[in-house]
Amino acid sequence: MISVLILGIGLLGIAAMQATALKNSQSSLQRSQAVAQTYSILDSMRANRAAALSGDYNQSSMQCKAPAGGSLAQEDLHEWISAIKAGFGKPTDDETACGQVSCDNAGLCTVIVQWDDSRATAVAGGDGEQAANHEGGTKRQVTTAVQL
Repeated sequence: MISVLILGIGLLGIAAMQATALKNSQSSLQRSQAVAQTYSILDSMRANRAAALSGDYNQSSMQCKAPAGGSLAQEDLHEWISAIKAGFGKPTDDETACGQVSCDNAGLCTVIVQWDDSRATAVAGGDGEQAANHEGGTKRQVTTAVQL
């Protein structure tokens, strides 16, 4: 009887570890998708380098809604923001998956992708408070800086 109890507790522990691993795998997948999205817009900017260097891709803040199309740069940004939303499984009007591009005149460009990672594992912070995940919050951000 006692061995069955110990076995049952052990199996519950294994099930809890499996659930935690699944949540953290999702978080890792989202981080990989964000990196892929930064490279996606950078490839578009390299293909349209003159427009990128003249500031056509620059955004003053995080963009959570796909901008209207028009020029090639605006179309690229529209497709990029839409791809970010689709990659994270968010609807087009969602405000948790966003992106930003900024380049200076010398061609140094910074691309930021931000998303909500509230499914990640919660841990206690240094003050005993429960943080949303191991980095202290639910928002995640990937920043990539390159020279065009």
